[in-house]
Amino acid sequence: MILDADLKAQLAQYLEMMEGDVLLKVSAGTDEISRDMVALVDELATMSSHIKVENTKLERTPSFSVNRIGEDTGITFAGIPLGHEFTSLVLALLQVSGRAPKVDQKVIDQINSFEDKLHFESYISLSCQNCPEVVQSLNIMSVLNPNITHTMIDGAAYKEEAESKNIMAVPTVFLNGEEFGGGRMTVEEILAKLGSGPDVSEFKNKDPFDVLVVGGGPGGASAAIYAARKGIRTGIVTERFGGQILDTAGIENFISVKRTEGPKLAASLEEHAKDYKIDIMNLQRATRLEKKDLIEIELENGAVLKSKTVILSTGARWRNVGVPGEAEFKNKGVAYCPHCDGPLFAGKHVAVIGGGNSGIEAAIDLAGIVKHVTVLEFMDELKADAVLQDRLYSLPNVTVIKNAQTKEITGTDSVNGITYIERETGTEQHVQLEGVFVQIGLVPNTDWLGDTVERNRFGEIIVDKHGATNIPGVFAAGDCTNAPNKQIIISMGSGANAALGAFDYLVRN
Repeated sequence: MILDADLKAQLAQYLEMMEGDVLLKVSAGTDEISRDMVALVDELATMSSHIKVENTKLERTPSFSVNRIGEDTGITFAGIPLGHEFTSLVLALLQVSGRAPKVDQKVIDQINSFEDKLHFESYISLSCQNCPEVVQSLNIMSVLNPNITHTMIDGAAYKEEAESKNIMAVPTVFLNGEEFGGGRMTVEEILAKLGSGPDVSEFKNKDPFDVLVVGGGPGGASAAIYAARKGIRTGIVTERFGGQILDTAGIENFISVKRTEGPKLAASLEEHAKDYKIDIMNLQRATRLEKKDLIEIELENGAVLKSKTVILSTGARWRNVGVPGEAEFKNKGVAYCPHCDGPLFAGKHVAVIGGGNSGIEAAIDLAGIVKHVTVLEFMDELKADAVLQDRLYSLPNVTVIKNAQTKEITGTDSVNGITYIERETGTEQHVQLEGVFVQIGLVPNTDWLGDTVERNRFGEIIVDKHGATNIPGVFAAGDCTNAPNKQIIISMGSGANAALGAFDYLVRN
């Protein structure tokens, strides 16, 4: 039995929502993955009279496709879609059966506009929390447009194929045989990449906002919701709703919720925001802020938005080491997400740069997957919590090197080693390995502001107790500010505080 009792109970509830018959075409061999796949498909068929099974020969073995009766719908799973991809399987069954995907009509129209044949292949790992977004987006496109097909490929099940394409980060998407993109992508982002994104004309003639939030992470979402609840005209402009938490695996310090995952929390934030009259402008990057009679925010596409007040909540991003080889081998051995990309380095030697909590947690996670982990810490002591250090030092396949200054990440087509300097002696050392995970903290996304808003030497926006900046009417919240602690729950609180500060400013002015 592939499905445990809890998973089977969940699935049974979902399968009751199927609206029509679905045919699963299975291409199986005699290997273990094929046997498990057949067992999964057979188990699905016993759970719903809407599910039929047919043995066939597909492009990859083992794999199975999900089809409407009498046609090839275009969704194929080359691998067993459990783990993080369980939801992708459930949604594929429901949507192919006739249940409408939860996307805006504008998105549906964009998907249906493609007349050329588009065949997507997404390489994923079942432990990747970013992969399901891509898989489910491409599956929706396949369901809605007969010209679009999609195959999900588990990199662990098709290790040789993934290695032959030099895939060292997931998700990685190919379109018609050529590499298309990587990392987390929503259906809107995929459409934009295909040239079917929002046009600048959509932003013309927008009335000025009372509050315009720049950034859609926890702080920005909280600010927008608090502002909208005051009954004032609220907008939010963001590169991707959810921000950095989309790249966060487990969250265990969000009070009242014992454990959740970043993408799940991001989806809840967006759903909550959509309950209010908030103008959400996604996939947009701000490039300029200028204070005139109103505050102007210029976007990368050239559009200019105007508002009486602005709340900056642009968050932070992973800090780069800034050494030769880091940019050149990004996604070719240089990685930033151990949960996503760790399985691709199974049996290999990797390094983790950084001895703080995130670095040591990454090293502990990777040690259970890879052959050996080398931890490089610049200072003479690790900065991680004692309990994490104790766990790290108990592992037999981990080496910790302190007082080490990373000099270069080496490689040809992909990473083959890392060079560091022993700070005590000045001696240069080289370690042969196949992967480097960078975990050295965050840098605020505030470069675009230039000198318009006062920032400290770390680039953080300086705010007062109301979230106000040095510019009247401009507020800031979350990880982009000089708040001493960068936590989701603190960002949410500061977003609410900034919104209340902005509302008070509006009342008084």
